[in-house]
Amino acid sequence: MIAYIQGEVSEITDQAVILDVNGLGYEVICPNPFRFQADVGQKQKIYTYHYVREDAQILYGFQNQDEKSLFSKILNVSGIGPKGALAVLATTSVQDFVVAIEQEDEKFLTSFPGVGKKTARQMILDLKGKLPFDYPEDNLFIENKSTAKDNQALLEAVEALRALGYSDREINQIKPALAKEQSDTADTYIRKGLSLLMK
Repeated sequence: MIAYIQGEVSEITDQAVILDVNGLGYEVICPNPFRFQADVGQKQKIYTYHYVREDAQILYGFQNQDEKSLFSKILNVSGIGPKGALAVLATTSVQDFVVAIEQEDEKFLTSFPGVGKKTARQMILDLKGKLPFDYPEDNLFIENKSTAKDNQALLEAVEALRALGYSDREINQIKPALAKEQSDTADTYIRKGLSLLMK
């Protein structure tokens, strides 16, 4: 098993990061390769999951161990393959997903590409109480009092902030403040997010 690869980020594609390690280029499929855009030409460590099947060997890559661990856990859910697990991690953060599972938030889970009610239910059955992550309640993106509509608006706002070039680390720092807005429109969260990020 290849635990991680450390090398120079030589290229970013729609699906992968190409890491140059002593002249050997590793193609690493990532949830959101453009997170590494600022690292092109620089040395970077990417945590990897080596997926092996009869007709292919694929390296999936992640920014940290938590993302990699969650990817492997989601793969254990009946009916979900690597593409589905990757889509989840491309759309949300580890802590948001954990809370959705623990709170059995099917509405949140079905917002992921390719996840219907049946698959969301299966995720909850297979993963609830089994995810090895511990996040303080006051730092969680989804709160018990949040509505499904609020969650969707927050998700849309987070994606918009990512598209504007803000990193997950920067966005995660302001999520608790965003969640307190309790708005049902993404525009409100985006405006609040920008004001916090530009401070």
